[in-house]
Amino acid sequence: MSTKLHIKKGDTVKVLAGDSRGSEGKVLSVDKAKNRALIEGVNMVSKHTKPTAQNSEGGIVKQEAPVHLSNLMVIEPATGKPTRIGRKLDEKTNKLTRYSKKTGDLIK
Repeated sequence: MSTKLHIKKGDTVKVLAGDSRGSEGKVLSVDKAKNRALIEGVNMVSKHTKPTAQNSEGGIVKQEAPVHLSNLMVIEPATGKPTRIGRKLDEKTNKLTRYSKKTGDLIK
């Protein structure tokens, strides 16, 4: 059984802990198995690459590394501030919808 996560692809999040603390970015992908997310422009690492057919120059490439989900907090679109996420059942569609625990507004 898969677990429900508070972070989805496309969310804007704030990093709470680690070297990238305080930085914000958009979630590019989420790895459910490892509980990690890849955030645009956050937790940059240097990767050493060999020359290949696509990249004739080898060298050092800067790229994002995954961040653990416990170190992330969703930023509410309306206020631009970090908030905790709750889930409630939508009566019309009978599906769980995410909402901000700070303001009670629905989050897409």
